[in-house]
Amino acid sequence: MLDIKIIREEPEKVNELLKRRNPELSIDKVLEIDMERRKAQTAADELKSKRKTESQKIGELKKKGENTDKIQEEVRKMGDEIKALEDKQIEFDTKQRDLLLSIPNTPAEDTPIGTSEDDNVVVHTWGEPTKFDFEFKPHWDIASEKGLVDFERGVKISQSRFILYRGKGSALERAIINFFLEVHTQKHGYEEIQPPVLVNSGAMTGTGQLPKFAEDMYKCENEDLYLIPTAEVPVTNIYSGEILSEDELPKYMTAYTPCFRREAGSAGKDTRGLIRVHQFNKVELVKLTTEEQSREEHEKLTQDAEEVLQMLGLPYRRIALCSADIGFSAKKCWDLEVWMPSYGTYKEISSCSWFGDFQARRSNTRYKDKATGKTKFVHTINGSGLAVGRTFAAILENFQQADGSVIIPEVLRKYTGFDRI
Repeated sequence: MLDIKIIREEPEKVNELLKRRNPELSIDKVLEIDMERRKAQTAADELKSKRKTESQKIGELKKKGENTDKIQEEVRKMGDEIKALEDKQIEFDTKQRDLLLSIPNTPAEDTPIGTSEDDNVVVHTWGEPTKFDFEFKPHWDIASEKGLVDFERGVKISQSRFILYRGKGSALERAIINFFLEVHTQKHGYEEIQPPVLVNSGAMTGTGQLPKFAEDMYKCENEDLYLIPTAEVPVTNIYSGEILSEDELPKYMTAYTPCFRREAGSAGKDTRGLIRVHQFNKVELVKLTTEEQSREEHEKLTQDAEEVLQMLGLPYRRIALCSADIGFSAKKCWDLEVWMPSYGTYKEISSCSWFGDFQARRSNTRYKDKATGKTKFVHTINGSGLAVGRTFAAILENFQQADGSVIIPEVLRKYTGFDRI
């Protein structure tokens, strides 16, 4: 959520940054409501001052033995007017908060300006796109032929875009999860978390999924519970409503969870295979930092995600998302895209986002500044470390052999117990 103080003090700058996302965005309505709220507050304060003065007169008149009925009636009416004005303030506060919850974060000044994903910028690449001297297969054919994924029975017991891993497919999926968690906890210093996968609307609002993206979520009927779209939601909200000490920051946390997304509006996109499904596994990286640490920690988190791709030997590139393509809550975002031979291009495998204090304002997650003693909002950062199903797909495609087998990356073999499929 944007800072109302900054909106008041720098409305032109806030509007200019928002319009980098979308020319239709504006905080003008927020300012209108804010002005009406402040008018009501000023009027209430003036009436309170007047009521205090008149109340003092009542005491003086009573001492003199004079009749105070008229002035008492006036004071009573003032109380009614004050109550009405305070109710208006509450109404304006609610309207303003609802509006602020629907407005995205302002892009960082160094986020590339653009109007679509075509304006995203390639920052660097690692490795060369895999080439074959034989007719290669897409991952969905390999997975089906070798009994690694049962697409048809996944649909039968659930619905479209749900999948069922089997045999060595299940073992490979589990191996990837264990590898990611071990690297991030033992090498990169993250605390492993096992969060609930059902969270309430407060948690979903805290990270920005609600109210804007309600149609993308799976909700439990008649309960205030949602299946998480990513571990970002429960992990980022662990300290919601709390005040941390500066010495506790930065906090590094990682979590494996299944993730659930309805993918509303994605009809026809990546309908085959593992790239876009309704339930998938992911290892998430989350950081809570001070403002001063946040830029450096965003870069470190992105490098942590890149390192596991390098350890696996998968070709990838880093992309700077433009202002029109960054997520709702993000100020800046690096996408990591892995090479997928079946598509002849790179596909997203991680989005590493810096949110500033946008999410922390929504979740009320703060820390005590040691130098000033003031309470500030933390900065939040998160990224996939990595999306497991997409890593599975990339391994099948990039490491397939002419004889039809698939070589298992060396770093995974102690987890799988086999070196090829």
